[in-house]
Formats: sequence, structure tokens, C-alpha cells
Amino acid sequence: MQHRRMQGVDRPLPILGFGAMRLPLGPVGRIDRTAATALVRYAVDHGVTYIDTAWVYHDGESELFLGEALADGYRERVQLATKLPVWAAQDHADMDRFLDLQRERLCTDAIDFYLLHGLNRAGWERAVGLGVLDFLDEALADGRIRHAAFSFHDTFETFRSIVDAYDWTFAQVQYNYVDVHAHGGLEAVRYASERGLGVVVMEPLRGGTLARPVPGVTEFLAGVNEWRTPADWALSWLWDQPEVTVVLSGMNTLDQLRANIACAERARLNSLSRQERAAFEEVRALYRGRGAVDCTGCGYCRPCPSGVDIPRCIQLYNDAVLFGDPVASRSGYRILCRHGGGASSCTGCGACEVRCPQGLDLRTHLQTLNEFFG
Repeated sequence: MQHRRMQGVDRPLPILGFGAMRLPLGPVGRIDRTAATALVRYAVDHGVTYIDTAWVYHDGESELFLGEALADGYRERVQLATKLPVWAAQDHADMDRFLDLQRERLCTDAIDFYLLHGLNRAGWERAVGLGVLDFLDEALADGRIRHAAFSFHDTFETFRSIVDAYDWTFAQVQYNYVDVHAHGGLEAVRYASERGLGVVVMEPLRGGTLARPVPGVTEFLAGVNEWRTPADWALSWLWDQPEVTVVLSGMNTLDQLRANIACAERARLNSLSRQERAAFEEVRALYRGRGAVDCTGCGYCRPCPSGVDIPRCIQLYNDAVLFGDPVASRSGYRILCRHGGGASSCTGCGACEVRCPQGLDLRTHLQTLNEFFG
């Protein structure tokens, strides 16, 4: 496994990190703990020793699961990151309460990297008003956390103001070869690096969509380099850049994990050819012309007060639009509607849009896809 250094961190970090937001599920939609434990431990045994979770992942189950999965000496082998749900904290005492509960859930005295979760301008200003920076100072001083960081979804101007406001260890940003300039994008990555921060990348495969490209993309990329898989292309584009420290992947099968580990073991800085770099410009143009919804399936919009399964609705619509085969998606959507999860149940309350880190006009998209599916 390749490693890269992050300023102020004693141990080098693996370039591939394990994201615990999309763990394997059992038949009732809960984490399949046997399969997920085997996956996490295989990852650690093969060098993927950076693990990222959050209070809200898997409806609060992810941290509890990891507390169990990292028993038997595995906790000591990993660098563990979790996140403060800043939107849920009402005061300084709430922040302490969340942190202490998270340490209990994760069965650890200290969290290696503690992030302020999903910051945008409004969330950042509210958190500062609640004294979040003093809270971080205290948690660092008393040893409950080892490093402070933040994850981000907003404009570059907001990103820059957050970076300049505190002595962060790293910034976690959404960044991939399609979303080059979204949420600060390349400008944020470079600014963080210039200021001495590490960069941890989330959504490198856009919720898995770049691993199953739109028609024409796979064939085009194979013509440039036939041995790279679509996922390999996306990950290699990131690891080619010196500013990127860790790339998080939400792997939920052993095959995905093995493939990503193999890619990480081959990865080198500035290793893409001129022809390969030019290929990404062509692929972006192909994606821009498809008209899909820029949803990553993160699930932050849930739960919907009316029961709409928003990520699933959008996934079905995107599959129909991107892959040109609406029959299977329409069938899946009708099944979803029979169980009350279809977009026709939307009342337009807008609760989902407040929580969406992509800033999507979800009410309009839900109306569009409902009309599309009829």
C-alpha cells in the first residue's frame, strides 16, 4: 500500500481509505455485521488502515458496528475518523455529549481525526457562534481527539474562510474527474495544500456511478488504455495529484476492495500519460450531455417526512437517463411507489433540500422523475 504524509501527523496515511457509509447490508437493510466485519478486517490486514465514519452513517449504526469490528487489536492498527453532527448541536455541552458518546460507540478513548461534518456557510457560522473552535481546542488539549478537521459542501469562498479560521489538520472534500470544480473542487484542493493541510477526498466515484460509466465512456477509455477499469481510471486521476493525501472509497464487497487495493498499490504521483489526462476532458463532455441529476446517493436527505425514498428515486431515474434503458428503472419505480417510497408522495416541504450537501433542487427533480416514470 502506498502512503503519503500529512503535516502534523506522526504516522503516514494510506492513500486508500475505507469509508463506512456504504457497508454491506442484510435482508432488512441493516448492516450485515458478519460480512462487514470480514471486509473491514481484510482491508486493515492489507494496508487500508484509515477508516472514516460519522454519527449519522447507516442511521447511527456505523459507529456502533466499528466499535465491535475493530476489537481484537484492530483499533490499535488504524487511524480512525468520525464527525461531529454540527447541525444537531445546540450548545457547547451538546458537542461534548456527542463526542463522548462517539468515543463510547467506537470503544476508544481518543479519536484520531475529528471532523466538523458537512460544513457550508450557514452551518459554519452557526457552529462558530456556538463556540465550536473553543470546543475543538479543549478536546485536543484533554486528549479526546488527536487532530481536528472538517468535511465540506459549499463554494470555494466559504472553503477559504473556514481554512483560514483554524489550525486544521486536513480538509475533506468532494472531488472527482467529473466534479472538478463543484464544492470548491480543484481550487479548494490546491488552497488547502498551499496552507499546509492534508486533503482527504470523498465521493471519488460519485456514489459508484463512475465505476459503471454511461454508454460510450467505457469504450472510449478502453481505447486509450485497455487494462484500466472505470474505477481504476477515477482513482488514478486523484492519486496522480500531489495535493491529494487519502482517497476514501465506500467499498461494500470483497471484489471492490481487492480491486481498489490493487489500484492503490500501482498508483504513483504524476504517473498518467498526456493522452490519459486528455481523455478525462472528453469523458467530462460525455457526462455533461446526459442530463442526469448530480446526486451521489449519500442519503443525507433522509428521512423524508412523507416517506419518499429520495436517493432510490433519483438512482432509478439516473439509471434510465444515463444508460438509455427506462424499462427496468420504471419497473423498479413502480415497486417503490407501491411501498409508499415514490416521488408522488412528496408534499414539497423542502426538508430534504436543507440537508442536501449537493444543494440540489430536489423538489423539482422529484416532480420531473415522477412525470418521467408516469
